[in-house]
Amino acid sequence: MMKTIKETNYNFPGQTNFYKGKVRDVYTINNNTLVMIASDRISAFDHVLPEGIPYKGQVLSQIAAKFLNATSDIVPNWMESTPDPSVTIGKRCEPFKVEMVIRGYLTGHAWREYKSGKRMICGVPMPDGMKENEKFPNPIITPTTKADVGHDEDISREEIIKQGLVKEEDYIKLEKYTLSLFQRGTEIAEEKGLILVDTKYEFGMDINGVITLIDEIHTPDSSRYFYLDSYADNLSNNLPQKQLSKEFVRQWLIENGFQGKEGEVIPEMTNEYCLSVSERYIELYEYITGDKFIKEDVSDILNRVEKNILDYLKSL
Repeated sequence: MMKTIKETNYNFPGQTNFYKGKVRDVYTINNNTLVMIASDRISAFDHVLPEGIPYKGQVLSQIAAKFLNATSDIVPNWMESTPDPSVTIGKRCEPFKVEMVIRGYLTGHAWREYKSGKRMICGVPMPDGMKENEKFPNPIITPTTKADVGHDEDISREEIIKQGLVKEEDYIKLEKYTLSLFQRGTEIAEEKGLILVDTKYEFGMDINGVITLIDEIHTPDSSRYFYLDSYADNLSNNLPQKQLSKEFVRQWLIENGFQGKEGEVIPEMTNEYCLSVSERYIELYEYITGDKFIKEDVSDILNRVEKNILDYLKSL
């Protein structure tokens, strides 16, 4: 099996907190700096799968860094440095308790709701007479709560403000930033022959009270892409769209009898399968960024990551 980052157990100078997400390990330094390591773990149906995917962390980390740089004129973001291909270091912010999901097309969760007869999602109306993967007249924002445990839940703008999750004046700014980021992401994708279908953004408040874009953006884990050249034909012929996202992993799990339900067993992830997923992620990287992917040395990946982080922290 190739070397991957499945777990990290570092202890950095000034470390004040550690958080392990499904994919990312986040170390807090002196309560004001975050060290975010994109592991090679992969999750689907709210489960972390048992094997790591070679280079996946590097792919996600480098895509996110590229798009954070490409959107920093729209909204300030948390990133300050990328001392290692799998690591982003930046300022700690107090996260808002909602995720800003934005959808340009009727697909995924929105389509499942629509197909069941609903014409309203998160308080936003959806037009009658649409079919799967059709473009909305305008992108719609369908926020979710950020659950510490279990599933994120759909929520409307009115409920967010009523529950005090976000102040109204801040929420208006979050909507504005979300629409602008999605527009920029759409333009960048189009240049690469892709359609940015839907995505999610997370925001926080920095120490000075400035709304800041946090976490990752426009990666295949947080976004769905279609290929532009085949989109119209597939839509008119009611064919599935070719997707550039981790949807192919979900499909493989479904075909092998796993959807995260009780009693189901995650299928065996062979070395060959993990390498095939790795190649798909590298393909995603090259399509989305337009750059050639350079595989970093992973022979001693955990020590490499630790050394690069320590060297950066010493320079502060």
